[in-house]
Amino acid sequence: MAGDSRASANAAAVLRAVLEHGPVARSGIPPVCGLSPAAVSRQTTGLLRSGLLRELPGPGPGGGPGRPLVPLDLNTGAVSGPVTAALHIGVPASTFGLVDLRGQVLARRSLPHHGLDPATLPRTIARRLRAFLDEYDTGRPLLGLGAALGGWVRPDEGTVVRHEALGWRDRPLAAELSDALGLPVRLDNHARAVAGAEILFGHPDARHSLVHLFVGNVVDAAFGIGGTVHQGPGAAAGDVAHLPVPGSRTPCPCGRTGCLQATASDTALGAEAVRRGIVPEPSVGLLVDAAATGDPRADRLLRERARDVGRAAALLLDVFNPAVLVIAELSSLLHEGYLDEIREAALGAAPQPTPTTPTPTTPTPTTPPPPPPALRIVTPHAGPAVLPCAAATVLLGPLFRDPARLT
Repeated sequence: MAGDSRASANAAAVLRAVLEHGPVARSGIPPVCGLSPAAVSRQTTGLLRSGLLRELPGPGPGGGPGRPLVPLDLNTGAVSGPVTAALHIGVPASTFGLVDLRGQVLARRSLPHHGLDPATLPRTIARRLRAFLDEYDTGRPLLGLGAALGGWVRPDEGTVVRHEALGWRDRPLAAELSDALGLPVRLDNHARAVAGAEILFGHPDARHSLVHLFVGNVVDAAFGIGGTVHQGPGAAAGDVAHLPVPGSRTPCPCGRTGCLQATASDTALGAEAVRRGIVPEPSVGLLVDAAATGDPRADRLLRERARDVGRAAALLLDVFNPAVLVIAELSSLLHEGYLDEIREAALGAAPQPTPTTPTPTTPTPTTPPPPPPALRIVTPHAGPAVLPCAAATVLLGPLFRDPARLT
C-alpha cells in the first residue's frame, strides 16, 4: 500500500498493538506490530494528538538508568478519553450504553418497549437516548453511536432489511437515528456485533475463528475468521432461525418442526413458561429469577432450553469447527450451570472421532488436536453487559481498522 492507505494501516497496527499489549512503552510496540521504530514513532505521535492514545505517568516496565520508558495506553482517561454511545434494540426493550475504547461499559440503561408503537419506536428511542447521554455527559469526546439489533441488516447502507418481530422492512434506521441525535451512526446485526466484540476485546482465539449464536426473541448467528466477521452477499449471513434442533418436534410457522427459533427463542420459552404456570407473563427474566429462587419447574425448563441450544451448537461446531463458539443466551450468561448444560448437550450430539491404533508407518502428529467442543463453548467476555459492548463495537471496530476514519 502507498500514501494514505499505508499510513492508515500502520496507525491501525499500532492502535491494535496497544489494545492487546498496553500499557506498553514505544520501544515495545515494533516487535508486536511488525513496524519499524521510526514508523511506530510517527503513528504514536498522531494517535496521541488525536486523543486515542495517552501517555501514563511514571516510567514503564523495563525502565532503568537513563531516559525512562513512558508507557502508552488507549485513552480511557476520565477527562479526555473518547467514548461511544451504544444502542441495542431488542423486542421487549432497548439497551443504552456509554462505552470506552477498551469496550468497558461505563453506564447503561434499559428502555422497555411495552405500549410503544414499533412504527414510531426509533423517535422514542432517540429522545430517551439523548436524555441518557446528556445525563452522563462529562465532557469526554463522543465518537458517535454504534447500534445493533436482530434480523437482516445491511451495515453499509444502515438499513434494516427485515425484522419480523418489529414489523420493519427496508427501514433506513441509521439515518433516522443520526438525524434525530446529530451523531454519526453505524448499524449492524447484533449477532455480528457480538462476534466483532469478541474478536476485538474477548478471547484471543476468537481472532483466529469463531462462531457466535445469539438466542433471544430473535435467533441469529455470525461467523468470523482471521479477525473478520463474514457478512455474505447482501449482508444476509447468519440467519439460523430454521436450523434443525435434533430431537425437537416443536411446530414452526414455516410448516416444519424442530426449527431453532420455534424451539429455543425467548418468545417460545416465555410462552411455554406461562403454559406450565411457572410465571404469570411470558418473560425469560422472570423465569430466570424463579429458577434462582429455587423453583424446580423453572430450572427444569431452562435446562431443557439449554440442551436444545447445545444440540444446535453441535451442528455449528461440526460445520465450521471454530476455535471458539460464543453463546449469548440469558440463563447461561447469569448462571454457569446452564452453560455446562449447553456444553454437555453439544458434546453428546457432536460426532466423535473414531479412535485408531497407530501403526509403525503412521507419523506421530506434531500439532496437538483441538480441544473437545465442550471446552470451546464460552459466553461473551462482557457477561451481562454484552449488548451495549457489542453495539459500541459496531462503531469501534472500524475505528481500530482505520483510526483516521473517525478522528
